[in-house]
Amino acid sequence: MNIAFIGLGNMGAPMARNLIKAGHTLQLFDLNPQVLAELAELGAQISPSPREAASTAELVLTMLPAAAHVRAVYLGEDGVLAGIRAGTPAVDCSTIDPQTAREISQAAAAQGVDLGDAPVSGGTGGAQAGTLTFMVGASAPLFAQLQPVLAHMGRNIVHCGDVGTGQIAKICNNLLLGISMIGVSEAMALGAALGIDTGVLAGIINSSTGRCWSSDTYNPWPGIVDTAPAARGYTGGFGAELMLKDLGLATEAAKQAHQPVILGAVAQQLYQAMSLRGDGGLDFSAVIKAYQRP
Repeated sequence: MNIAFIGLGNMGAPMARNLIKAGHTLQLFDLNPQVLAELAELGAQISPSPREAASTAELVLTMLPAAAHVRAVYLGEDGVLAGIRAGTPAVDCSTIDPQTAREISQAAAAQGVDLGDAPVSGGTGGAQAGTLTFMVGASAPLFAQLQPVLAHMGRNIVHCGDVGTGQIAKICNNLLLGISMIGVSEAMALGAALGIDTGVLAGIINSSTGRCWSSDTYNPWPGIVDTAPAARGYTGGFGAELMLKDLGLATEAAKQAHQPVILGAVAQQLYQAMSLRGDGGLDFSAVIKAYQRP
């Protein structure tokens, strides 16, 4: 399949590599010439604009940092909708607010284009391994078209409902993830302050009712999980600034729905403080630094 792939950051680039490995032909657009050159060596074609990339595509896939970028890529003068042919399916894998996803889908529908949202979970490791979870908001026919392509990049392809529901699933999941990481950080730091061996404490938590992904797979205390960012100075993984962005999406959506997210609001403030300390580029599990004694 000829696929226009737009947005080749830490997540998009390995996703594109997996599509190339699966035998698809890619038309690429990104602002990073280095990653474009690397993927061109694998056989991908480079386009000068999203419009050009989409003009011959059988599917358009985007993976962008924020809603403003998604709007520009789809609605701009040289954007996807300026070049895409009617009947060509499209999917945005960025994490943005549900309302923006629906608005862009409506603009696409006016041109005869079925556009869905499919944000992902699994981090850069999952993107490289092709084991991502895709949370897809799309019509049933569009989901049927997207599923075999997304399966080259992910292990779990979940149809959440109509357009926008993929974003709802993603922000709710990351709301919980941000809160759970803070909870594990508090517990680990308290145990250390009270004198228990942190390895013993982690083992008890991970075999008891406090067990969760933030404790058994991504534990924020150094020396507990060898593959977690805590073992490498909190580098790599899911940046705190991205977590802050996702919590902002969740709290804003909650405001529109008049739904309280009390712990989510507190979590947002803790990650905001982390960003102000200059730690926004670290993995979000570095939030534990707020609890560690000098």
